[in-house]
Amino acid sequence: MGKRDVLPVSGITCTNCAAKIERDVTKHEEVASCQIDFATSRMVIEWMDPSERDVMLQSIEQTMERIEPGAKFVRAEDDQTEKRDVTLWRFLAAAFIFSLALWTDSIPGYIVAYGLAGYDVVYGAFRNIWHREWFDEKFLMTIATIGAFAIAEYPEAVAVMLFYQLGEYVQGRAVRASRKSIQSLLNMRPTLARVLENEEEVERLPEDVSVGSYLVIRAGELVPMDGIVVTGASSMDTASLTGESVPRQVDAGEEVLAGMVNIEGRLIVQTTKLAAESSLQKMIALVEEANGKKAKTEQMITRLAKVYTPFVVVMAALVAFVPPFFVGNLEEWVYRALIFLVISCPCALVISIPLGYFGGIGAGSKRGILVKGGEYLDTLTEVDTVVFDKTGTLTTGRFEVTDVVTAGDVSVEELLYLAARVEVASNHPLAQAIVQRVGEVQAFESIQEEPGYGLHACDGEDHIYVGSARYMKRLGRAIDDSSVSTSVHVMKNDRWLGRVELMDTVKEDAFEAIQALKEAGYRTVMLSGDHREVAKKIGDQLGLDEVQGELLPHEKVEAVERMTATRKVAFVGDGMNDAAALARADVGLVMGGVGSDTAVTAADVVLMHDAPTDVVQAIQLGKRTKRVVWQNIFFAFGTKALVLLLGLFGIATMWEAVFADVGVALLAIANATRLLRMTK
Repeated sequence: MGKRDVLPVSGITCTNCAAKIERDVTKHEEVASCQIDFATSRMVIEWMDPSERDVMLQSIEQTMERIEPGAKFVRAEDDQTEKRDVTLWRFLAAAFIFSLALWTDSIPGYIVAYGLAGYDVVYGAFRNIWHREWFDEKFLMTIATIGAFAIAEYPEAVAVMLFYQLGEYVQGRAVRASRKSIQSLLNMRPTLARVLENEEEVERLPEDVSVGSYLVIRAGELVPMDGIVVTGASSMDTASLTGESVPRQVDAGEEVLAGMVNIEGRLIVQTTKLAAESSLQKMIALVEEANGKKAKTEQMITRLAKVYTPFVVVMAALVAFVPPFFVGNLEEWVYRALIFLVISCPCALVISIPLGYFGGIGAGSKRGILVKGGEYLDTLTEVDTVVFDKTGTLTTGRFEVTDVVTAGDVSVEELLYLAARVEVASNHPLAQAIVQRVGEVQAFESIQEEPGYGLHACDGEDHIYVGSARYMKRLGRAIDDSSVSTSVHVMKNDRWLGRVELMDTVKEDAFEAIQALKEAGYRTVMLSGDHREVAKKIGDQLGLDEVQGELLPHEKVEAVERMTATRKVAFVGDGMNDAAALARADVGLVMGGVGSDTAVTAADVVLMHDAPTDVVQAIQLGKRTKRVVWQNIFFAFGTKALVLLLGLFGIATMWEAVFADVGVALLAIANATRLLRMTK
């Protein structure tokens, strides 16, 4: 594959037009694929032959302008402010002239109002006909209104165009609101890093800063790269990054992420990742890619739109000319056919359905739930089984001492202190948990690590061994290790002194999440590589329906495959060893704050809070989005069908037809934008 361009565009306000542009651009031999991201106003082009790129971009821009007047690429020198008020002013001016025409019954007044309100629609329709693109909403509107003029229904013709422009204005506002929810995240890209070099602050682009550099973050500034606080303490505003409203307190040794805002003091942060690999950049990349994966409902409407308009035109022609052969009154049946055309415009469906999906994606991104596409919002609603990994997903991955068992030669406190004096030399999570339990201790002077087993320390003539039961066995002492906890054993010379039992701590909201899922009727399963007894204890604590332990990564995948054969499965994980299971499940959710890049890539939904309750939130988001989308579909089709029947029987007029078209579109759009105000 050749070069890939991501180009900002403006003036594309119609998803149907966007689909047409994609199809036309992809027909060029030099273009491998073209995709318009309607949510973020960007065109993504994959080139087969990038050598003719500049010439092709001019041709593509002409195609855009032909299909939707005003559509163009946004260049650096352009004023990117959208002309939002032009449509509104046109509507107000045309409405004023229309009012005067109604008052005076002036045909020239109707013509002027019609031209002011609908010149772009008529021009677009005739231009599309010239380019052999016959059937779209502009074509329907033009035939209907010109026909209304032909049978002297002047007010109705102008009203159709007036309400069309009002619909365009409100639709544009709704689209911008939905885009804003997503682009607010995209606009968070840090543009400046203040690097400490030779005790001087030097301003650089984040992309030019290497790992291990020291950054100065002043109060009120955005953290440009992920890192560890070296000096200073502060409160960090993480609302834009994770959706948390309460500021996070950070001190020396704690992690800060790109996109956080330093509220108070001055911090010096040592970078741990390149700017391109930061958590913020990962979020941005996921959101940018999300709108390319359309839900089945969106795909259905796109396919329907290709045949819908030709079908409507044929039906309108039959209504206009067949009944007069039997009952006469050609003018009356032509009027009813024109009503049929106005009612049948697909605007409400074409815009409100994709608007609903990327409204759901935008609402999720504001709450730290990043959905990679509308299709995954749909899949979340079909899930009946939720499978969890254990460590890092339901548990924190941080251990704490739960019990101390001694052989009787030393007290509990003495055993813990002796173990801590050895473990202080290790970075292992179990060792850190023991040291943290005891507090400050002085390490033995001579400590040697036995990789995979434990530690060996010398205290004068005495030898102290701290490690696993396997280490004790290696030293010639068989140990009964039937505890359901993870154990660290202590030997002094040839005497076993006892063991320290530790348990991975369960996340605070894990029980709440499992209970919420079970109450909603979901089956909950945990797959773990830990000992069966340990996994079972955690499973019992949380009330899981099924627990499987001692599973290797490929065995987790096999377990997921068995479940997906009969059920719709969501898998929730965090680590690299979960990547295959995440990809194999019907929908994969990853704890993105701590998740590995491999797992994040394999997953379909990223939970930036690392909170199990966000699994529930993600499912609810999918259900709300799908509910809104189907409400729009049934409401639009139902209203149109009702008014259509009334029109065919001569009960509905062009005014009711205008409501069935523009009014339904506005109500559907308003319903879709409710998702942006979704609360937890």
